[in-house]
Amino acid sequence: MKQQQNETWKGYLFVFISIIATSNVYLFSKAAFREIDLAQFGFYWFLFGMGWNLLFNTVSGKLRCIQKVNKKGRYLLVIIGLLEIAGTSLFFYSISVMKNPAIVSFIANTGPLFVGILGFIFLHERFRRLEIIGLIVTLLGALIISYKPGSISESIFISGAGYVVLSSLLFAISSILVKKNIKAIDPTVLSMNRSLFIFGFSAIAMFATGSSFYIPQTAFNNVLLGSILGPFLTVYAGYTALKYIEASRASVIGSSKGLFVMMGSWLIFGILPLSYQIIGGIISIFGVVLLTVGKNKWNIFDLRYKIIRKKD
Repeated sequence: MKQQQNETWKGYLFVFISIIATSNVYLFSKAAFREIDLAQFGFYWFLFGMGWNLLFNTVSGKLRCIQKVNKKGRYLLVIIGLLEIAGTSLFFYSISVMKNPAIVSFIANTGPLFVGILGFIFLHERFRRLEIIGLIVTLLGALIISYKPGSISESIFISGAGYVVLSSLLFAISSILVKKNIKAIDPTVLSMNRSLFIFGFSAIAMFATGSSFYIPQTAFNNVLLGSILGPFLTVYAGYTALKYIEASRASVIGSSKGLFVMMGSWLIFGILPLSYQIIGGIISIFGVVLLTVGKNKWNIFDLRYKIIRKKD
């Protein structure tokens, strides 16, 4: 029981690392998109991402994990790679067309809904009552922050929103596939696979669109720093977290990243959060607390029950 609790907290730690890294991805990528197009961004972002992954895997000696992937695993890597190409392209495109990256982040909180539904169907994952309340409250907060004053149609169909939702669905499918096979395929292999597929797609897009390989120095710096957080740290930490906690819980806790993106957007781009966005942020935090407390509460009850049964 103690070992299981330690692994659960280890999973939460990796989710938190992934949240911090992901939050900065929104900011660095938005800054880069002010000077370069999507094809240029993808080419250099994932070129550097492959470099960081290769360096880490070489130093840690995990390159040998690639040789352990069987035939079924290789087919799976292809499917995941294609899903990541589509999902990542839509994700970054939405960041490039939407003014505030924080809005993209909070609309992306539709991801837990897709992960929860798919996890229920394919992984037989379950939420306890308090966790369900936490999930609802977290998503309610996300909806409030994402709200755009005006008519209902304008608030729902803001420019780029559909791309974010579709991207979240594709990422949810990828997460479920990873969760089902995380014991057979090491996270380092999954991270390398993602960068390789998207870099290859971006390289083809560069030639197809005739984009220049020259980019301004400031954009280069943003892409270089962001690539450490995105293609490497975010993906590795996110995949590693799935070793220890359920995909649905990792996804829901990750929804709090919008608060960090909102703060960063305010500091870097001068986009001030509105009053209802702050309220929505507080509600989101409360939802995450309910979710976490709900799980730990039941762990304690399960432990007490086992001790009582053992005494009997």
